[in-house]
Parts: sequence; C-alpha cells; structure tokens
Amino acid sequence: MTSALTSGLRLQGVTLSVAERLLCLELSLQIEGGQLLALMGPSGCGKSTLLAWITGTLNQPFSARGILRLGGAEVHHLPPERRRIGLLQQDDLLFPHLNVHDNLLLAVPRHYAQSERHRRVGQALQQAELADMAGRDPLTLSGGQRARVSLMRTLLAEPLALLLDEPFNRLDQALRQQMRQFVYGHLRASGLPTLLVTHDPQDIPAGATVLHWPAVSLAEGAPNHA
Repeated sequence: MTSALTSGLRLQGVTLSVAERLLCLELSLQIEGGQLLALMGPSGCGKSTLLAWITGTLNQPFSARGILRLGGAEVHHLPPERRRIGLLQQDDLLFPHLNVHDNLLLAVPRHYAQSERHRRVGQALQQAELADMAGRDPLTLSGGQRARVSLMRTLLAEPLALLLDEPFNRLDQALRQQMRQFVYGHLRASGLPTLLVTHDPQDIPAGATVLHWPAVSLAEGAPNHA
C-alpha cells in the first residue's frame, strides 16, 4: 500500500557527464507511487549511470549535479544504505556461500525480531513459489528461479522506490515473458514508484510512461516534469 513516504520519486535538474562528454542536461521527472516510468535508450548511453547517481553509487570519472527527492525529502546527500532505494539488475548478485533462505534473510531489516524476519522470508519464498528450495545453494537454481529470489530479496529490504536496470537481459527468450509477469505483478502490489531502464521495448508493461534517452522526449503518457 502506498503511503506518504512512498508517494513519489522526483529528480530535479540532473546533469550527468564523464570527462568532456555530457550524458544528460537538466533532467527533471517525477514518478508517483504505483507508477512505472520506462527510460529507453541504446546500451552505453548513460541510463545505468543515472541509476548509479540515484542509488548513491556513482564513482569517478563520472560527475553529477541535481536534486533527488523521495517522499518529499531530499536524499541525494545521503549514503546509499540510507536512501532506501531498491535496485534490480540483470545479474542476480546472490551470495554463493549462503543458501536461498539466508540470502533473503540478509535483506530483512534488523529492527524486526528474529522470528518475524524468518516469517517474512518464508512468506517471500511462498510468493515466489520457491518454498521447497529454501536450503538450496543459489548456484543450483535455474536462471528464472534466481531472478525470482533476487526480486524478493529486493522487496524484503522495504525500499521506498525501485530501480530496474535491464533486469531481463540475461534471461533466455522462453523465460523473459514469464519473469516480466512475475516482476510487474509484484510491483503493482507493492505500490512503489519504479524507474525501468531498458533498450528492449518488449520489457515495458502496458500502461507505463515511456521516455527516450538521451533526448528524453515523451513517447506516451504524461510524466510530471518539475
């Protein structure tokens, strides 16, 4: 359910560059709770750089300026762990030395009692139809199963916004449509503001607002520009 805290993700006057190359200039957009905005563009154009700035992980030689607001509060000055922005990438990044259950347990906030943390992991495994694989090594799972674990781990961390960085890119064609339905179904239920970057128009769900990089011209829908 969307609350005041999860009401929107807003970028204002964001400029990104690397060396002498300008990636984007004065980009401003707003994504409301429950809305998915898709940013399309070819590989290497700077889409993932924008996500790195949003998550607070942008490194040299890239430079950036702009304002990032989440739920009305400025968060661009906060370290990554305090921004509460989830990121789902094409690589699942599961820890190979931990089983599936313990990979998920790491994401559950520690202010919950241990019994509640385990309950939430069990619930997530049920939702992902992986309850019988809690003790499995992640490397023994299929690509689709690992992708489901990765999404549930991201949501268990209770983010206030979610970024999707080409999340289906490494899946074979037979799995892509299945995973799109799984991911977007859970995102609709979460009510989170979501920013998807992709080069594949088939990744974009019906009803999403679509912008094109680097011109960031409106393709459909009507995002709220600052």
